[in-house]
Amino acid sequence: MTDTLLDPLVLPDFTALTPEAIAPALDAALARHAEAVEAVVRDRPTTFETAWLPLERAEAGVDALWSAVSHLRGVADTPELRAAHAAGQEKLVAHFMAVAQNRDLYDVLTALEASSGFADLPQADRVAVEHAVRDFRLAGVALDDEKRARFAEVSVELSSLSTEFGSAVLDATDAWTLHITDEARLAGLSAPDKAMFAAAAQAKGLDGWLVTLQMPSVNAVLTFAEDRDLRADVYRAFGTRASDQGPNAGEYDNGPRIARILELRREAATLLGFTDPVALSLETKMAPNAGEVLAFLRDLGQRAKPAAQRDLDALRAFAAEELGIADLQPWDAGFAANRLRQARYAVDEQEVRGYFPVERVTAGWQSLLGQLFGLTLKPRDDVALYHDDACYYDVADDSGEVFAGLYLDLHARPGKRGGAWMAQARPRLRDGNNVRVPVAYLVCNFAPKGADQPSLLSHNDVVTLLHETGHCLHHLFTRVDRPSIAGTSGFEWDAVELPSQLMEDFAWDRAILTAMSGHHETGAPLPPELFDRMVAARRFQSGMFIVRQLEFALFDLLLHLGTMGSDPMEVIDAVRDEVSVLRPPEWHRFPHAFSHIFAGGYASGYYSYLWAEVLAADGFGRFAENGLIDRATGTALREEVLARGATRPAAESFRAFRGRDADPVAMLVRHGLLEEAR
Repeated sequence: MTDTLLDPLVLPDFTALTPEAIAPALDAALARHAEAVEAVVRDRPTTFETAWLPLERAEAGVDALWSAVSHLRGVADTPELRAAHAAGQEKLVAHFMAVAQNRDLYDVLTALEASSGFADLPQADRVAVEHAVRDFRLAGVALDDEKRARFAEVSVELSSLSTEFGSAVLDATDAWTLHITDEARLAGLSAPDKAMFAAAAQAKGLDGWLVTLQMPSVNAVLTFAEDRDLRADVYRAFGTRASDQGPNAGEYDNGPRIARILELRREAATLLGFTDPVALSLETKMAPNAGEVLAFLRDLGQRAKPAAQRDLDALRAFAAEELGIADLQPWDAGFAANRLRQARYAVDEQEVRGYFPVERVTAGWQSLLGQLFGLTLKPRDDVALYHDDACYYDVADDSGEVFAGLYLDLHARPGKRGGAWMAQARPRLRDGNNVRVPVAYLVCNFAPKGADQPSLLSHNDVVTLLHETGHCLHHLFTRVDRPSIAGTSGFEWDAVELPSQLMEDFAWDRAILTAMSGHHETGAPLPPELFDRMVAARRFQSGMFIVRQLEFALFDLLLHLGTMGSDPMEVIDAVRDEVSVLRPPEWHRFPHAFSHIFAGGYASGYYSYLWAEVLAADGFGRFAENGLIDRATGTALREEVLARGATRPAAESFRAFRGRDADPVAMLVRHGLLEEAR
């Protein structure tokens, strides 16, 4: 059974991947990897086949197991799984930190890099080795014994803290509910939303309705609930999750973890000779230095804040005059915005959602992928799954050849972390006669569906699906045989959002969106006049959206630079003074649930969303110039960007696709900020 769990050439066996099976399987995988390292160090091989491939084979076995364990931890969490994951993660980090600090192994790879035949290797092989040598240095291999040992200790503790941070957010999310027995409190909510709340109550053995902090529940209340007190209750519970202000503060407070994470990140950067964690982070990104990133963000802030203030002024005036809300608060903003958009553009989010049942959306989504890239998703019923919500597809090209695989998991549920993401299930792997096509997980948190309850998607949900599809395509289309630099692996993090954000814009084409629609009661497609109203409202409150993203990005960067101190609440307040227009109350604790930077891969790099959007907006322009649904352009994107992985810098791949460097004006146009840009 252990061999099955460690085999990168087969799909994960989720039925066998019990919490009890994790430790022995991981021990076996790490032992094999240690043996491979020991053999390379002992024999001092000098060719790529003898020095690199044995390490890659052994690491593929570890990844085969741990990618599945990590996925389960995110989508089907249990106390037993969490404990097994935490113990394994600590062991895993300690093992690979020891490998990354192995000077003898480092010497073998640097000798390979300096050998006379290295320049004749295929580009992917050379780049894989070059990246590995760089990563050895960034793991402290060149430090003296004392500092090297301390860097390893810091890395292990940081990994544990990151896991604990994410667990606290998930637990705090699941711990809070609001039981409602008076249906009048749900005025303004749609029948499907009420059915979602009723199903949540029934699952707990309750009558009435149960509001939770799952995103579909939160969004429904803050956007549609007429009961202002209900909106305020949900806003406060969501905004204080995992903090000292939350209802379960003592149990889930992430404040001390944030302080320790920041302390350790600064220590790690200092040990490696960097001035701060941002400088260390930018070693593997497109952006040259923190000054240039800050200049980019602040320039965008100067352009966007006037538009955001106009957005807010209009919202406040409408709320006071039409809704009787004289003192607009953050928990009123989504509700008032929906009503204002409806009044100004005749676009009601409830009406829009009615046209996007999940089944129609995914059917149109598959059609779009066929038109753009010639791929077909073929469902499989012989693949082990981890939940009834999940399904698996073979991904085939025009000739019918299966070149990739995809797990799809779209609905929110307890035990599943919030948000949407892509993760690698299996890399593209080719080693002699052994071949493994790449496989991805595509995960969202759309409204759950039931026997009599359709899952209706907002237009933002459709955009989210296309966003994560872009990440998946980056992984699935790779033609690189070295897993460490294939797909999104090794790709500059501040460019990794290029494919995902580019795909978002297809949600604004009439033919594409209509093909993804079909009213849940009548089957009627999205009416042309409603689409026209949606397009007219596309940049509604775009200024407020941009300054919100700038708030996140500047907070992340300035917190890790340390120039404003280490108190996250002081830093977020200072950032809001600079760019925000609608301030949360002082008790709000956004940092305590900011998993992107404290439990994910965006630390000192959240700016990547805006940085990469410059590339994405201009990249989409090539599709627009060629009629949008243009197979030739889709092929060019696939061959010049998606298939190349990190075998060359992202800027070169973009130039090969677009024929020039990115024009930043395209991003400003995308958000309706062109007038501010001039």
